[in-house]
This record gives sequence, structure tokens and C-alpha cells, in this order.
Amino acid sequence: MATQRVRVDDGVELAVRMFEPSGDAKAADGRIDVPVPTVVCVHGYPDNASLWDGVAAELAGRFRVVTYDVRGAGASTRPRSRDAYLLDRLAADLAAVVDAVSPDGPVHLLAHDWGAIQTWHAVTGEWLRGRVASFTSISGPCLDHAGHWFRDNLRRPSAWRDLVRQAVHSAYIGFFQLPVVPELAIRSGVLARVLRRTDPDEPAPVKADAVHGLNLYRANMLRRLGGPGERRADVPVQVVAPTGDAYVTAPLQSGIERWVDDLRVRRISGGHWVARAEPRRIARAAAELIDHVEGGAEARSLRRSRVRPRPAGRFAGHLVLVTGAASGIGRATALAFADEGADVVLADIAPPAEVADEVRSRGGEAFPRSVDVSDAEAMAEFATSVVAEVGVPDVVVNNAGVGVAGSVLDTSVADWTHVVDVNLWGVIHGSRLFGRRLAERGEGGHVVNVASMAAWLPNAVLPAYSTTKAAVLQLTECLRAELAAHGVGASAVCPGIVRTSIAATTRFAGVDEAEQEGRRTRSDRLFARRNFAPEKVAAEILRAVERDRPVVAPTAEAKVTNVLSRFTPGLLRTAARRPPV
Repeated sequence: MATQRVRVDDGVELAVRMFEPSGDAKAADGRIDVPVPTVVCVHGYPDNASLWDGVAAELAGRFRVVTYDVRGAGASTRPRSRDAYLLDRLAADLAAVVDAVSPDGPVHLLAHDWGAIQTWHAVTGEWLRGRVASFTSISGPCLDHAGHWFRDNLRRPSAWRDLVRQAVHSAYIGFFQLPVVPELAIRSGVLARVLRRTDPDEPAPVKADAVHGLNLYRANMLRRLGGPGERRADVPVQVVAPTGDAYVTAPLQSGIERWVDDLRVRRISGGHWVARAEPRRIARAAAELIDHVEGGAEARSLRRSRVRPRPAGRFAGHLVLVTGAASGIGRATALAFADEGADVVLADIAPPAEVADEVRSRGGEAFPRSVDVSDAEAMAEFATSVVAEVGVPDVVVNNAGVGVAGSVLDTSVADWTHVVDVNLWGVIHGSRLFGRRLAERGEGGHVVNVASMAAWLPNAVLPAYSTTKAAVLQLTECLRAELAAHGVGASAVCPGIVRTSIAATTRFAGVDEAEQEGRRTRSDRLFARRNFAPEKVAAEILRAVERDRPVVAPTAEAKVTNVLSRFTPGLLRTAARRPPV
């Protein structure tokens, strides 16, 4: 790490730190004989440049990372005049740092909170014209854009909820406009206690920095919000919006399509100081945009977060994993996602090559894989290889299943073991292994577990199957509760009689081979007569992911069974006592 001081026009000196890349840093296309991109990081209030230490450590292996204490913070000069904190001054500071650290080429900007506010001002003005390659903004909107957002939403009753929510989150801004009282709150330690209560990842601020930083609010807020200008950004912009931000809501940050031609919005799990708490998450988001701008391929996460130009397909840029993808509901689901722009990992006992060809014919990438979902070790290796070779799936559909019919007394231990291993343990393995990775990634996602209406239906015909599907339903409810804190959804899909091959492959316990074949044939005819296509279930699965629905009953008989199980369970118990047909 190297340090230097940059002096600006009004005499302020800025303390700058530079982290040089370690080893042979490679360009986005793999070359090492090209200049290494420079990333300039701008912190907010009441922080200093140490906010970026974790992010810099993640990025410095491949990029030249520059951080600096903004005026009034850390080792930089603390002006006393309020006008010294006007956005024009702050934008000039950033331009001076960029000129000092990268005089011959454009830089990539990464900014948080007030650092993002001043960077927006610089990028949408003349200070950095032609000097910026990309801009990643976290929890800090352009104040002019925010002013327009408030005005526009006041005219739209449908947006008043977002407006009120942001007003509540911004109440502290009014407090900071008061004379003397905010300074007393800072010097007494009250502000530090409030910050730790709203977000434990923010350490106690340096009191002198916090006091001087109040001028940021007093010099700019009312002036910019009250008379917003027309400010456009002509560089690729990525807005990272933490879902748990206690100060800046996602709608305020993301409703800026009219101002940015090349815009991406990424909602990530975390609080306002996510850059300190989850530096790897922020570094990954910034690096993906930098790599793409520098000539590399566009990562799926960038593609799915694109707002302008908007990608085609409801699931464009998504990676979907489907087990039991060779036929039936699994095949139909894989193709439905491919039709909406997704790439698909197709898992089955044997690699479903034909389905992979169908996915590719619809414009998606296909990754056929062989795995036994009931094998814990094989599933762990499968999850590791998928993430390493393809990436973390955005949607996981645990669909693989088998049928076993026959009474509890007639079903052998071997049959019980087989149906539990595939129908329940297979879903547990997929939910655990990929759910954990989705939570760690922190950018949302969804787990779909295919159960059955049999989960609600006591019966003497499919007790083993019904037991596993009831367990899958409850597992999904528990998983949904657990993953909600990470922004990951979970849905249980409970179809009824669907035209698939499961009836023809179901094992009937307690009968000889001739009778077993006869029952399979009769059951298969029943499913064919019902004629409910698996494509209809697939459409419900896509809607469940989009709307984050907890439980889905795609067929009429499933809907009726669900209602009866809730309101007249005794009726279902009585029906279950009748001799099975």
C-alpha cells in the first residue's frame, strides 16, 4: 500500500491510499500484458476510507484500488466553512484524486452513502467527463434524482407507500438540520449508540469527523432536493441496493431509468454498511461490472440486473437447476424457464441429452448432469461442481421423485427406504446444499420443492408416497422461514393427477408381477384420461418463483383437497377408511 496527499484548489489536502495488484493481474479476457484497471472507492458519512479495507483486500488481487478520506474525515483536512462541503467542491475533490492516481486513463468508481451522492454529482456533471469507465453506487442516490423521485411520487397515489416509507427512513435528515443538538448527540455518544442499534456493522464514528460531516447535510440536502436539476449519466451504472438498508430504500435508488442509459440494479441481502459486513459480496458485484466494461463476458448476475436496455425474457440472466429433468414435470419446467431466457442445469440419473438439445433450441444454455439425488455424497460433489463450473443457480427445482403404492403393512422396508431416500432425502440434499449457497451469495433466489396433493390426503393406497410428500411440504415451510432473512424464497408445489410417466413406473407393494403390471396400466390410463399436462404445472412453478408463493396447488383436485384438509379434515379421514379402489 502506498500513500500520498492530493491538494485541491481551496487548500484542502486529501489523504489517498493505493493498493497495487498482487502478482500477475489479468485483464477480463485473460491477458496480463495490459494496464490494470484502477478502481477509486469513495466512502460516506460518518465513515472514513477504512470502510473499504475488506473490499480493497478482495479487489487488490486483480485491480489497482484507490481509497481516500473525503474532506472533513480521517486524515484529510477538515474545513470549517459550510460551503466547503457543497457537492461542487466534493466533485472537484474526486476529479483531483482521479487525475492524481490515473492521469492517462479512465477509472472505475465504487462509492457508498455520501460517497455515492458526491460521485453521482461528479459523474452527471463536467468534472469527470471522459474519465469514468463504470460506476457502482451503494446506498447513495443522486440528490437531484431523489428530488425528482419525491415530486413524481407525490403525484401518484399508488407510490405513496414507497414515499412514506422513505420519508420515515430519512427522518434523521431533518434532525441533522437543527442547530447545536446534533453536535451534542455526537459528542455525548448518542449518535454512536443509534448507529449500532440500526446497523451493528457500523463502528462508533470519530466524533470530530461526525461533527464536521454534518455540513454535508446542511449545505446540500434542502438545496438539491428542493430544486432538482436534470442530471444524466453517460457511463455504465450499477446500483447495489441492500434490502435491509435502514436509511435508503431500494425504490429511491433504483427508480432512475430516465437518467441512465446503461443501468443495472442489484438487490442484495444486507444492511446499510454491507460494504463493511460483506466485502466479498460488494467486491464481486463491482468486479463483474468492471470485467464486462473492460471487454469480458457479461456475467449472468449482470444480465439479470439490467434495467436499460432491458433483457428479453422474464428469467433472462438466471441459472435454473432442475432435478428429474429427463421427463414429466421436470422436463416441462426446464423448457418453460428456457423459453423465458434462463440457462438450465438438467439433472437426472442419466444426463438428459435430448432435453438439453430442446433447451438449446429455445436459446438457452444447457448443462446436462448425471446424479442420484438420494446419494448424499454424490449430491455434495454435484453441488460443488455445478457452482464451480456454471455458477450458483438462481432457482433450484427439486423435482425428482418415485412412486410406491400399497398399504403400510404391505410396503417393505426396502420400498420405504427407496421412496424416502429419493422423495425426501433428495429434496433435503438439494435444499440444503443450494439453499446455503444462495444465502451466502446474498442476491436472492428461490427453491422450489415438488410435493403432491397426497401431502394433504390420508389414504391407504399411497401411504409411503404421501408420507414423503407431507414431509416435503413441511420441510419447505421451514426452509422458507429460514431463508427469508437472506432474501431467498421457497415454494412447495403440490400437483394432483398430472399426465407423466410416474404411474407407469410406480411400484405396487404386496402383489405379484402380473398384478403389478395390471395396476400400473390401469393407473397410467387414469392419468391419461385426466390429461392435465405437465406444462401447466411448469407455468405455475414459474409464477410461484416470480410471486414468491409459499404453496401452489396447480390442479383442481389439488385445490379441493387443500381446502378440505384445512376445513373438513374429518371428512378426508372418513373417506380414507373406505376400501381402496
